[in-house]
Amino acid sequence: MPAIVFLTLFFLALLPLLVLRGRRRPPPKKPLPPGSLGVPFVGQSFGLLRALRSNTAEQWLKRRSSKYGTIFKLSLFGRNTVFLAGPGANKLVFTSGDLALQQPKSSTAIIGSRSLLELIGEEHRRVRGALMQFLKPEALRRYVGMIDAEVQHHLQMNWLGKTNVKAHPLTKGLTFDIICSLILGLERGKIREALVEDFTEMLNGVWAVPINLPFTKFGKSLRARRRAAQLISSIIRRKKTLMEQRKCSPNEDLITSLLNLGSDGNSEPLTEEEIVDNTVLVMFAGHDTSSTLLTFMIRHLANDPTNYALVLREHEDIAKAKATSEALTWDDINKMKHTWRLAMEVLRMIPPIFGNFRRALKDIEYEGFIIPKGWQVLWASSTTQMDEKIFKSPDNFDPSRFENPSCIPPYSFVAFGGGTRICPGNEFARIETLVMMHYLVTRFKWRLSGKDNGFVRIPLPTPTDGLPIDLEPKN
Repeated sequence: MPAIVFLTLFFLALLPLLVLRGRRRPPPKKPLPPGSLGVPFVGQSFGLLRALRSNTAEQWLKRRSSKYGTIFKLSLFGRNTVFLAGPGANKLVFTSGDLALQQPKSSTAIIGSRSLLELIGEEHRRVRGALMQFLKPEALRRYVGMIDAEVQHHLQMNWLGKTNVKAHPLTKGLTFDIICSLILGLERGKIREALVEDFTEMLNGVWAVPINLPFTKFGKSLRARRRAAQLISSIIRRKKTLMEQRKCSPNEDLITSLLNLGSDGNSEPLTEEEIVDNTVLVMFAGHDTSSTLLTFMIRHLANDPTNYALVLREHEDIAKAKATSEALTWDDINKMKHTWRLAMEVLRMIPPIFGNFRRALKDIEYEGFIIPKGWQVLWASSTTQMDEKIFKSPDNFDPSRFENPSCIPPYSFVAFGGGTRICPGNEFARIETLVMMHYLVTRFKWRLSGKDNGFVRIPLPTPTDGLPIDLEPKN
């Protein structure tokens, strides 16, 4: 065989190998995070629920983190799950468009499928923008007087003249009254009382097993939800008619504000379903989280004479500059700096929302691992807020941490969320918290009177026996 023919045949034989070698090799697929999925379907669900109820969930997560690191896999509530911890993880959770909020089926059914919690992308931006028109600081400042009146009426009816009360159910009653006035424009009376009963029943089913039978928590909650939705829909239609007749201001409450969206022709109006679902969401968020914060501020101040004295002095200075019975103003609220720093420290150590779930809309690479599409992602606020690398001596109560918020690394304090998912009602929560604390510390002294002043999570922090306190009115 001539040499040229041999070389040609030899080259042709090697050509496929040369082509394959010349091609760029695909990068190796990233591994799943370390950890165990546990028993099929059940996984670690019961372990986490037990830890939440015994108020040891932070330690439960910490033990797993010490074993696997700040990212690990597990199985919760029938779904494969990846737990993420740290500021970088919080940023991913709150800003990534590849993660959608993962709510329990029961929660979605009770709150509504068109609430802000369920929407993503452009729909989320549209509805959030509508809510923010009402909940932004410059809009809320005109409602300080109304909140002031609700707080004073609440204290007059439920605290004054009492020697012993349970703080937690009372603060829940207060925040619900404020919501009825500010969100629905609903005056005190039988309709508001009926809504309180339905709302309480609805809350019982948010985290219940989603079995719709007449005798189950979920079934009862769904029926209460239908009654509440009918009432809210009737309010929406009545407000709409009054606005068309120019007998009602678009700034009267949240309902009128949401109805006014699109009146300029530059945006798409919200549907009645969207207004109902997001009204229910705001009522849930503003009721439970704010009352939890108020309760634990009362609990802490009872045993912290140093911070109590600082808070009292701050509010007495404000009270001295006002005439008798004169309502608080926006400027007064902005003077309550130490009180709000104390509130932030309470939120850091006892966040009302322990954590939440997201769902991966596509495969996501993070920290060298892959989070598969369809898996749920769990984040927990305490993993950064109690991290000694971020907050020095995290177990010490120190409101001065928040004197200069810019010194706190981004996405480390996430009691109100972050990024595009930051709570739109955080300013509303600040106002009602500060107004209540002003009148509480200037009109009463109190001490804890319960045998056990601890708390459990079910799922929000709930004080044992409602946090009983002995009251002493001031002159």
